[in-house]
Amino acid sequence: MSLNQTVTPRRTRNAGGTTDQPTEQAEAQVPDRATVMQYELRDTWVVVACGSYDMDSITPLAAALDTAAGRHRKVVLDASGITFADSTLLNLLILTHRATDLRVAAPTHQVQRLLELTGVDTVLKVRATVEDAAAC
Repeated sequence: MSLNQTVTPRRTRNAGGTTDQPTEQAEAQVPDRATVMQYELRDTWVVVACGSYDMDSITPLAAALDTAAGRHRKVVLDASGITFADSTLLNLLILTHRATDLRVAAPTHQVQRLLELTGVDTVLKVRATVEDAAAC
């Protein structure tokens, strides 16, 4: 299901009559909407990623990191709001690391596991907080 599709409600009967309720299965299929915010912290550009990232949703984050890498010597990805990530995000992190001094801050458990399983945590600077990542 894409973000452009709507959830079709299910008609249910109860003592008060018929009501429309979204199905639980349809609710579970709606992905977290990916959002990107950016700001400057001292001499570091911070890109904040929230939501789910895969090949269908990576474009705004890729554009933000690409622009940041072209303009700033040091870039921090605040990964504390990432709810899902696959190899698409992993590839983006490696490409960005090649272009600038990339640090990953506050990765969620899922992102940390992805970095550890692939060994990318040994290549990237991964820190517990944005402040630590900006300072290192």
